[in-house]
Amino acid sequence: MNCAETTESCLPKALSAAACFAVVAPAGPARLDVQKAQQWFAERGYRSRLYPSVSASEGYLAGSDGQRLQDLHDAFADPAIDAILCMRGGYGSMRLLDRLDLDLVRRHPKPFIGYSDVTALHNVFNQHAGLVTFHGAMLNADLLGAKLQPTESSLIAQLGGHVRRGDAIAHPAEFPLNCVVPGTATGRLLGGNLSMLGATLGTTGELQCEGAILFIEDVNEPLYRVDRLLTQLRLAGKLEGLKGVLVGDFAGITVAALTPLLLEIFGPLGVPVLAGWRSGHCDPNVCLPLGARVLLDSEKQQLVLQQDLFAV
Repeated sequence: MNCAETTESCLPKALSAAACFAVVAPAGPARLDVQKAQQWFAERGYRSRLYPSVSASEGYLAGSDGQRLQDLHDAFADPAIDAILCMRGGYGSMRLLDRLDLDLVRRHPKPFIGYSDVTALHNVFNQHAGLVTFHGAMLNADLLGAKLQPTESSLIAQLGGHVRRGDAIAHPAEFPLNCVVPGTATGRLLGGNLSMLGATLGTTGELQCEGAILFIEDVNEPLYRVDRLLTQLRLAGKLEGLKGVLVGDFAGITVAALTPLLLEIFGPLGVPVLAGWRSGHCDPNVCLPLGARVLLDSEKQQLVLQQDLFAV
């Protein structure tokens, strides 16, 4: 499927039972147990192809910028590949932004999965290619790390097309959500790792929140740094026209400790704010479809799809 307009969602096909996953490493390196990885895919009926960056290492990067970029382009271009799964985050994704072939991505839309540093790629694919991507489990940290459900099940359900327009995205009941500001709003779900949203200001991956539901999460950031990052977005004008906020996990900061800051930053905007969503550097790590139109109802503590995620 081709996408002529970047303002419209670019929808790939839902994954079949025998889908082939490309595993790429657009950011940092990691030691991957190849046999264990291949077994994980095979046990679920999937096929897999590990691209060269997965086994490469140049300091804090998984190979050169050229290699990591080439792997991304090759995975999108190859008709045998059905979905693209990132091995890990770390650092390095934003180094690729100004060299991405977005026409290639539009011509060959495929589910693209990752989080953390991969936020830089999500933003470009969402905003400049119109691609709906998946803020969800990565291979090394999550899927091979045996995280709690629904880490895997939420990812597989969404990739398989089993979560459709009108469905609420399931959130584990044992992790209660908190309505910080009541209300309902609809818009495209955009965002990801808060540190990356700040780092990409002024780049092609810069966040555009006009009419959006903003999702944020982070790890290893004390409260004052979260304050600094949110203030940076506010002063940069990135919260103007925002429709709502979904707050994911901020490892090390409780929702109660975070709430006063959320009220200070987002309260004056008069938009609904729902906090405690288990997505990001947490266990479990619930998958979210970035770039998709959603309804956020903070009082009912629901996030409901307002579009199908895949081409019919």
